[in-house]
Amino acid sequence: MKILKLALGKETAIPTLALTFGSGVSVALVIARVIYTRNLSYAFLIWNLFLAWLPLIFALLARDEFRAGSRPVSRWRFGAFAGAWLLFFPNAPYIFTDVIHLTNRYYSHFWVDLVLVLSTALTGLVLGFLSLFLMQSLVARRLGWLTSWLFIAGVASLSGFGIYLGRFLRLNSWDLVFQPAKLYHSIGHWAGNPLASASSSAFPILFATFLFVAYVMLYALTHLQPATYPHPKSFQP
Repeated sequence: MKILKLALGKETAIPTLALTFGSGVSVALVIARVIYTRNLSYAFLIWNLFLAWLPLIFALLARDEFRAGSRPVSRWRFGAFAGAWLLFFPNAPYIFTDVIHLTNRYYSHFWVDLVLVLSTALTGLVLGFLSLFLMQSLVARRLGWLTSWLFIAGVASLSGFGIYLGRFLRLNSWDLVFQPAKLYHSIGHWAGNPLASASSSAFPILFATFLFVAYVMLYALTHLQPATYPHPKSFQP
Protein backbone atom coordinates (compact mmCIF):
# COMPACT_ATOMS: atom_id res chain seq x y z
CA MET A 1 0.00 0.00 0.00
CA LYS A 2 1.46 3.34 -1.09
CA ILE A 3 0.54 5.39 1.96
CA LEU A 4 2.00 2.74 4.27
CA LYS A 5 5.24 2.78 2.30
CA LEU A 6 5.42 6.57 2.54
CA ALA A 7 4.63 6.59 6.26
CA LEU A 8 7.31 4.01 7.01
CA GLY A 9 9.98 5.69 4.93
CA LYS A 10 13.40 6.43 6.37
CA GLU A 11 12.51 9.95 7.54
CA THR A 12 9.10 9.25 9.04
CA ALA A 13 9.18 5.63 10.22
CA ILE A 14 10.06 6.29 13.88
CA PRO A 15 7.52 9.09 14.53
CA THR A 16 4.85 7.17 12.59
CA LEU A 17 5.40 4.06 14.69
CA ALA A 18 5.35 6.13 17.88
CA LEU A 19 2.09 7.79 16.84
CA THR A 20 0.62 4.42 15.92
CA PHE A 21 1.52 3.19 19.40
CA GLY A 22 -0.01 6.29 20.99
CA SER A 23 -3.16 5.92 18.93
CA GLY A 24 -3.44 2.25 19.88
CA VAL A 25 -3.14 3.06 23.57
CA SER A 26 -5.74 5.83 23.30
CA VAL A 27 -8.19 3.60 21.45
CA ALA A 28 -7.64 0.78 23.95
CA LEU A 29 -8.36 3.14 26.85
CA VAL A 30 -11.57 4.35 25.24
CA ILE A 31 -12.72 0.79 24.54
CA ALA A 32 -11.90 -0.21 28.12
CA ARG A 33 -14.02 2.68 29.40
CA VAL A 34 -16.92 1.70 27.16
CA ILE A 35 -16.77 -1.90 28.39
CA TYR A 36 -16.41 -0.93 32.05
CA THR A 37 -19.15 1.73 32.11
CA ARG A 38 -21.34 0.18 29.38
CA ASN A 39 -21.62 3.69 28.01
CA LEU A 40 -20.59 4.99 24.58
CA SER A 41 -20.19 8.59 25.78
CA TYR A 42 -16.53 8.94 24.80
CA ALA A 43 -16.46 6.63 21.80
CA PHE A 44 -16.41 9.76 19.62
CA LEU A 45 -12.73 10.17 20.56
CA ILE A 46 -11.87 7.24 18.29
CA TRP A 47 -13.52 8.99 15.33
CA ASN A 48 -11.78 12.27 16.16
CA LEU A 49 -8.45 10.47 16.33
CA PHE A 50 -9.09 8.95 12.92
CA LEU A 51 -9.71 12.45 11.55
CA ALA A 52 -6.43 13.57 13.12
CA TRP A 53 -4.57 11.02 10.97
CA LEU A 54 -5.92 12.49 7.72
CA PRO A 55 -3.62 15.57 7.65
CA LEU A 56 -0.57 13.31 7.95
CA ILE A 57 -1.80 11.11 5.11
CA PHE A 58 -2.39 14.13 2.86
CA ALA A 59 0.98 15.64 3.81
CA LEU A 60 2.78 12.40 2.90
CA LEU A 61 0.99 12.27 -0.45
CA ALA A 62 1.73 15.94 -1.12
CA ARG A 63 5.42 15.44 -0.35
CA ASP A 64 5.54 12.44 -2.66
CA GLU A 65 4.08 14.48 -5.53
CA PHE A 66 6.45 17.36 -4.74
CA ARG A 67 9.39 15.00 -5.12
CA ALA A 68 7.98 13.60 -8.36
CA GLY A 69 9.04 16.72 -10.21
CA SER A 70 7.41 19.51 -12.18
CA ARG A 71 5.15 17.43 -14.39
CA PRO A 72 1.68 18.99 -14.82
CA VAL A 73 0.02 15.92 -13.27
CA SER A 74 2.31 16.06 -10.25
CA ARG A 75 1.68 19.79 -9.77
CA TRP A 76 -2.07 19.25 -9.93
CA ARG A 77 -1.95 16.36 -7.48
CA PHE A 78 0.33 18.27 -5.15
CA GLY A 79 -2.08 21.20 -5.09
CA ALA A 80 -5.01 18.88 -4.39
CA PHE A 81 -3.26 17.05 -1.57
CA ALA A 82 -1.90 20.28 -0.07
CA GLY A 83 -5.38 21.81 -0.13
CA ALA A 84 -6.88 18.70 1.49
CA TRP A 85 -4.14 18.82 4.13
CA LEU A 86 -4.92 22.44 5.01
CA LEU A 87 -8.65 21.72 5.08
CA PHE A 88 -8.35 18.78 7.48
CA PHE A 89 -5.41 20.02 9.57
CA PRO A 90 -7.60 21.68 12.26
CA ASN A 91 -9.07 18.25 13.04
CA ALA A 92 -5.75 17.23 14.65
CA PRO A 93 -5.59 19.86 17.44
CA TYR A 94 -9.40 20.09 17.64
CA ILE A 95 -9.50 17.16 20.08
CA PHE A 96 -8.21 19.45 22.83
CA THR A 97 -11.56 21.23 22.78
CA ASP A 98 -13.25 17.96 23.75
CA VAL A 99 -12.36 18.79 27.35
CA ILE A 100 -15.64 20.68 27.29
CA HIS A 101 -17.40 17.35 27.79
CA LEU A 102 -15.79 17.15 31.23
CA THR A 103 -17.37 20.39 32.42
CA ASN A 104 -20.98 19.27 32.33
CA ARG A 105 -20.84 17.74 35.80
CA TYR A 106 -18.45 16.14 38.22
CA TYR A 107 -18.59 12.37 38.57
CA SER A 108 -16.53 9.58 40.08
CA HIS A 109 -14.45 8.77 36.97
CA PHE A 110 -13.67 12.38 36.05
CA TRP A 111 -9.91 11.81 36.15
CA VAL A 112 -10.16 8.72 33.99
CA ASP A 113 -12.03 10.67 31.35
CA LEU A 114 -9.56 13.55 31.61
CA VAL A 115 -6.71 11.14 30.85
CA LEU A 116 -8.71 9.72 27.92
CA VAL A 117 -9.26 13.15 26.38
CA LEU A 118 -5.72 14.40 26.99
CA SER A 119 -3.99 11.26 25.70
CA THR A 120 -6.09 11.32 22.55
CA ALA A 121 -5.65 15.08 22.15
CA LEU A 122 -1.87 14.87 22.58
CA THR A 123 -1.64 12.11 19.97
CA GLY A 124 -3.79 14.14 17.60
CA LEU A 125 -1.71 17.28 18.17
CA VAL A 126 1.57 15.50 17.41
CA LEU A 127 0.00 13.90 14.33
CA GLY A 128 -0.89 17.37 13.12
CA PHE A 129 2.55 18.74 13.94
CA LEU A 130 4.29 15.94 12.06
CA SER A 131 2.23 16.76 8.99
CA LEU A 132 2.91 20.47 9.54
CA PHE A 133 6.66 19.83 9.70
CA LEU A 134 6.52 17.90 6.42
CA MET A 135 4.70 20.76 4.71
CA GLN A 136 7.02 23.36 6.26
CA SER A 137 9.98 21.45 4.85
CA LEU A 138 8.50 21.72 1.35
CA VAL A 139 7.92 25.45 1.75
CA ALA A 140 11.44 25.92 3.10
CA ARG A 141 12.94 24.03 0.21
CA ARG A 142 11.13 26.20 -2.32
CA LEU A 143 10.99 29.60 -0.56
CA GLY A 144 13.44 29.47 2.35
CA TRP A 145 13.15 28.89 6.10
CA LEU A 146 12.04 32.44 6.96
CA THR A 147 9.07 32.11 4.64
CA SER A 148 8.37 28.66 6.07
CA TRP A 149 7.91 30.17 9.54
CA LEU A 150 5.52 32.73 8.14
CA PHE A 151 3.73 29.72 6.67
CA ILE A 152 3.56 28.16 10.16
CA ALA A 153 2.07 31.37 11.59
CA GLY A 154 -0.49 31.49 8.78
CA VAL A 155 -1.52 27.86 9.26
CA ALA A 156 -1.83 28.36 13.02
CA SER A 157 -4.07 31.39 12.45
CA LEU A 158 -6.31 29.58 9.97
CA SER A 159 -6.47 26.55 12.25
CA GLY A 160 -7.49 28.65 15.23
CA PHE A 161 -10.38 30.00 13.19
CA GLY A 162 -11.21 26.55 11.81
CA ILE A 163 -11.38 25.08 15.31
CA TYR A 164 -13.67 27.94 16.33
CA LEU A 165 -15.97 27.05 13.42
CA GLY A 166 -15.99 23.43 14.51
CA ARG A 167 -16.51 23.90 18.25
CA PHE A 168 -18.86 26.88 18.33
CA LEU A 169 -20.63 26.82 14.95
CA ARG A 170 -20.56 23.01 14.64
CA LEU A 171 -19.11 23.03 11.13
CA ASN A 172 -16.90 20.26 9.73
CA SER A 173 -14.12 20.17 7.14
CA TRP A 174 -16.31 18.33 4.65
CA ASP A 175 -18.97 21.07 4.84
CA LEU A 176 -16.88 22.87 2.22
CA VAL A 177 -18.13 20.21 -0.21
CA PHE A 178 -21.48 19.12 1.21
CA GLN A 179 -22.76 22.37 2.74
CA PRO A 180 -20.84 25.23 1.10
CA ALA A 181 -23.73 27.66 1.47
CA LYS A 182 -23.96 27.09 5.21
CA LEU A 183 -20.21 27.50 5.55
CA TYR A 184 -20.24 30.67 3.45
CA HIS A 185 -23.04 32.27 5.46
CA SER A 186 -21.46 31.29 8.80
CA ILE A 187 -18.11 32.83 7.86
CA GLY A 188 -19.87 35.88 6.44
CA HIS A 189 -21.85 36.32 9.65
CA TRP A 190 -18.64 36.12 11.71
CA ALA A 191 -16.81 38.54 9.38
CA GLY A 192 -19.68 41.01 9.74
CA ASN A 193 -19.12 41.25 13.49
CA PRO A 194 -16.06 39.32 14.71
CA LEU A 195 -16.21 41.07 18.10
CA ALA A 196 -19.77 39.99 18.83
CA SER A 197 -18.63 37.83 21.74
CA ALA A 198 -15.48 36.82 23.58
CA SER A 199 -15.57 33.38 22.00
CA SER A 200 -15.81 34.69 18.44
CA SER A 201 -12.87 37.07 18.85
CA ALA A 202 -10.56 35.74 21.56
CA PHE A 203 -10.84 31.98 20.95
CA PRO A 204 -9.35 31.92 17.40
CA ILE A 205 -6.47 34.17 18.47
CA LEU A 206 -5.72 32.26 21.67
CA PHE A 207 -5.87 28.86 20.03
CA ALA A 208 -3.69 30.04 17.15
CA THR A 209 -1.16 31.30 19.70
CA PHE A 210 -1.28 27.97 21.52
CA LEU A 211 -0.63 26.06 18.29
CA PHE A 212 2.26 28.28 17.24
CA VAL A 213 3.98 28.20 20.64
CA ALA A 214 3.46 24.43 21.02
CA TYR A 215 4.90 23.80 17.56
CA VAL A 216 7.94 26.00 18.24
CA MET A 217 8.65 24.10 21.47
CA LEU A 218 8.26 20.68 19.85
CA TYR A 219 10.39 21.81 16.90
CA ALA A 220 13.11 22.91 19.33
CA LEU A 221 13.00 19.56 21.15
CA THR A 222 13.36 17.59 17.94
CA HIS A 223 16.47 19.62 17.11
CA LEU A 224 18.08 19.09 20.50
CA GLN A 225 21.66 17.97 20.05
CA PRO A 226 22.86 15.12 22.31
CA ALA A 227 25.52 16.08 24.81
CA THR A 228 29.00 14.72 24.30
CA TYR A 229 31.07 13.35 27.15
CA PRO A 230 34.70 12.26 27.25
CA HIS A 231 35.31 8.55 27.01
CA PRO A 232 35.66 6.91 30.46
CA LYS A 233 39.17 5.77 29.57
CA SER A 234 40.22 9.39 29.27
CA PHE A 235 39.85 9.81 33.03
CA GLN A 236 43.10 8.84 34.70
CA PRO A 237 43.35 8.22 38.46
